[in-house]
Amino acid sequence: MAFRSTQFFLIAASLGFAPATPQVVAQVFVVGEKSAMADVASDFHPTRVELPSTPIGERGRRDLIRNLEAEQGFAHRNLPLGDGLILMANGNMTPGGEAYKQMLYKKGTSAGPGDRVAITKVTVKPDRIVFDLNGGPYLKHRFLRHIELNDNAVVADDGAQVTGCRVTLVFEGGLPDISAPEVKALLDPIIDFGVKTSGEAYADSLPPFLKDAVAQHDVLVGMNRKMVLAAMGAPLSKLRELVPGTTDTHYEEWIYGQVPQTIRFVRFVGDRVTQVRIAALGQSIALHDQNEMHGYLDPADTREVAMGDEKPGNGEAGAAKPPTILKPGEVAPGNSQRVRLPVSAPTASGTQDKSDSAPASAPSATNPPATAPVNRAKGLSL
Repeated sequence: MAFRSTQFFLIAASLGFAPATPQVVAQVFVVGEKSAMADVASDFHPTRVELPSTPIGERGRRDLIRNLEAEQGFAHRNLPLGDGLILMANGNMTPGGEAYKQMLYKKGTSAGPGDRVAITKVTVKPDRIVFDLNGGPYLKHRFLRHIELNDNAVVADDGAQVTGCRVTLVFEGGLPDISAPEVKALLDPIIDFGVKTSGEAYADSLPPFLKDAVAQHDVLVGMNRKMVLAAMGAPLSKLRELVPGTTDTHYEEWIYGQVPQTIRFVRFVGDRVTQVRIAALGQSIALHDQNEMHGYLDPADTREVAMGDEKPGNGEAGAAKPPTILKPGEVAPGNSQRVRLPVSAPTASGTQDKSDSAPASAPSATNPPATAPVNRAKGLSL
């Protein structure tokens, strides 16, 4: 029926008639701010975290960046796209209440409650710490994105959209000497970092003295690389040299810290820490070269698995078994005998008598072969 109506309209238009165009009635559904933000919770409960009174140093800033970047958690509330969300340490969040809902309505939502968020950038300033979540509030700058051809074609438009947000944690009176776990506790009204990281999960599997050393960022002689990474993180630089007095054994030294802060030199031979040197400003270098693992990961308790099912030895125990057609567990019958090959006995002249092993019909001077080869060219027998 719709096809016939369309065909009639085209025929009438070709004949010069102007039939009335049928009116199309459309319905528009508009979502208002109250409807869109009806399920958004705006209640806020400030934290109560004890903060140190001493100001943060350069080493503390580096530790915050190293320990907080790439951390993941789960959003406790809706996070808006873009910039503008400010959280006071042990205080309220700005904007709050209806202004917070209006911000979500105008900018959009970057993450909802329970969504996984990742810290992609940490900026430490004198009185605040700025966190970019899920890529941050701005796209990475590309100058080709601002160039057009013929006023209608962008040279490099990849269609990327902003998907992250920025949260600013402000401290009244300046940034104190705060640690990464304390910062996570201050961010708890917004992000839940309760999920353990891989380093924390690994530290929980260690003995108590090693777990305490990892929590206090100490390196003990005898630790392996995984323990050192869990305690100190990635080093600022590495050195690789030959062990003095050897030609094929190398050691690797990881360096933590910069002047004027305390510098740690952690030396590895293989996968174990063999030496730790601590150089503090105004003090002599402290050297640790004795095993401090209290018997944990003792080389005497380790076993080396060699290639193969069993280690070859002397005698029948290590000899390879002869091939057999018997199935595993099957016993050979009692009347079975081994096949013996003929063995030639030595003669008086020292040579072996081959009469026992020669065939009965062997050719000889008195017993010529039944079919002697014939020289066809001369017709003679050979």
